[in-house]
Amino acid sequence: MAEEKEKLRIDKYLWSIRLFKTRSLATEACKAGRVKLNGQNVKASYVVKVGEVYQIQKGPERKVIRVVGLLERRVDAKTAVQFYEDQTPEEETYAFKSVFHAPMLKRDRGTGRPTKKDRREIDDLKSDLLDDE
Repeated sequence: MAEEKEKLRIDKYLWSIRLFKTRSLATEACKAGRVKLNGQNVKASYVVKVGEVYQIQKGPERKVIRVVGLLERRVDAKTAVQFYEDQTPEEETYAFKSVFHAPMLKRDRGTGRPTKKDRREIDDLKSDLLDDE
């Protein structure tokens, strides 16, 4: 089931531990410079070694992982977690989630479209909220 191998590409490793949904997404992340080892960009063909620490940027989320074991094939999530150690600082773990808690302006259902006056009031309210930040 979980097979260990001596040489394993970084893109295949990131895919097998389920950090990326497809191997091609892992390869693109490497090409775009979103996978780093000691601050240096890593190519998709880079050979992973046990004990190395990688910084991975995936959208607004940042992860720091340490390689514990090499995993050749993609396995279920419970098994995949055993092959890396998540060393992401706690403040970064929840930082990207706060982006999604912006205030939402809602109108009552059935009130129809806003009038020109309503629209101006909404725009003023939005600009006041953005100015406060």
